[in-house]
Amino acid sequence: MKIKSEKDFWSGLMFIAVGVGFAWGALNYSFGSSARPGPAYFPFGLGVLQAVLGSFLVFKALTFEVEGGDAIGPWPLKQAAIILGAVVLFGVAIPRLGLAVALPLLIGIGSLASGEFRWKEVLANCIILTVASWGIFIKGLGLTLPLWPTFITG
Repeated sequence: MKIKSEKDFWSGLMFIAVGVGFAWGALNYSFGSSARPGPAYFPFGLGVLQAVLGSFLVFKALTFEVEGGDAIGPWPLKQAAIILGAVVLFGVAIPRLGLAVALPLLIGIGSLASGEFRWKEVLANCIILTVASWGIFIKGLGLTLPLWPTFITG
């Protein structure tokens, strides 16, 4: 059988692998019931749903002809390294620098991976996402994330 769209085929396989992994990992937890779902309920359902979506993508890649074959180009290793580095820096920085500094660092450094970097858009994203994260995680959910750097708050 010929692969007619490489992008759909490989992304479908990735979806299947991640979905099956989450569903399988959820089997170690209690499911509970529909009225009182346990910790396995949500990740198992999402994992199965993701695997089914991946199956549809693989089916599409094997059956429907795509103009040009949707070939996979070279892997953007430099961009992947920049994004991975930004995420690692965020994880290290958030306990010391707080959400107000660590999140704009993540967004700014991660934006450097794009070929369409614009300072105004990055600054707008930093402000909107930091305020939204503060509202959702600290105010809304009551998580004990530091908002400001430790040298400011003591």
